[in-house]
Amino acid sequence: MFIKGVSHSKFKATNRSTVEMGYDVGMDALKKSNLTLEDIELIVVTDTMFETNGEHQRHTPALYAELFQTDIPIIRVEAACAGGSAAFYTANKMSGKNVLVIGSDKLKSGTTLDITEELAYAGEHYDEQGEGLNFPAQNALIANQFMKLRDISIEDLHLIAKKNYDFAKTNPYAFFYKKDITLEAIKKSPVISSPLQLHHCSVSVDGACAVVLSSEKTDVELVGSALITSPMSFFARENPLVLEGVRKAAKIAYTQANIHPEDIDVAEVHDAFSTLEIMAYEDLGFCKEGEGKYMIQNGETHLNGRIPINTSGGLKAKGHPVSTTGLAQIVWLTKQLRGECAENQVNDPKIALAHNIGGVGATSCIHILKKV
Repeated sequence: MFIKGVSHSKFKATNRSTVEMGYDVGMDALKKSNLTLEDIELIVVTDTMFETNGEHQRHTPALYAELFQTDIPIIRVEAACAGGSAAFYTANKMSGKNVLVIGSDKLKSGTTLDITEELAYAGEHYDEQGEGLNFPAQNALIANQFMKLRDISIEDLHLIAKKNYDFAKTNPYAFFYKKDITLEAIKKSPVISSPLQLHHCSVSVDGACAVVLSSEKTDVELVGSALITSPMSFFARENPLVLEGVRKAAKIAYTQANIHPEDIDVAEVHDAFSTLEIMAYEDLGFCKEGEGKYMIQNGETHLNGRIPINTSGGLKAKGHPVSTTGLAQIVWLTKQLRGECAENQVNDPKIALAHNIGGVGATSCIHILKKV
């Protein structure tokens, strides 16, 4: 399958509803594809529909049908923070001549406390929710052990956050666009769940993205697509410091694309917490175990580095509208391959990788795009 038009909203607070945001980017993606709804055989949508956004709505496909004024099939896919990638994976599996994929979510309407509680519902009810293990707390537990095992310092996490803030500063779609976050501010930010500080955590935003997948050849081809589902609780896994689902999905996607990790020119990885980015370096095969810290220390993941990573600003600084995130990665990487990322443009990339997870690695998605 190939990618035609893509659309990406500004990640910010908005008065538009979840479905209205999705409709806007969907129509924009169709326009950029030179298609109409009559050319679309299927629409796949994803959203979380947080109670805190005040919409009190489920069964969103029917709302999309109303806005699009269509009776073509519309299905909804939900996979927590991996919803966007899961919807994209589903659309590719179901195939068709032209498929429209939409991801949309609203988080800015609720308080931090309410959103944190709702996000925790993607964790296991008894072992995690019952013990107050929200996602910052879960990731902090993993971070403490991972950092100790790999000899990673808090300074390394500061450098990851700073890199992604600097990318966001020149990305018009990003929540932190034109905002200068200094390294000193990152260092002095309050602790959320030790060792994770405020600036090591992603920012909740409203946002929507859309992609048109097509059997008709374009300049960007989807050459690898994999999704692995693991036990929800990381306590149930043999080694919680290694996201085996990511490693398995990456292996499948690399095999499908007939490439190796060193062939990747640019990547977007799931940095809901800065430790997850450095874990991704290892899980995706970009470095050997224990060498992830050197990638950030040596600038290998910067714009002119060996593998530029999160040139959009990532979840950390572009923003994390949950179900939209995985699709946002696809949109941004498509724009990278098309040379449309302005100040954040990587030099002549040919192959791009998107890494998106739901929960603490409960759903792991890898997609590989190639410039044709």
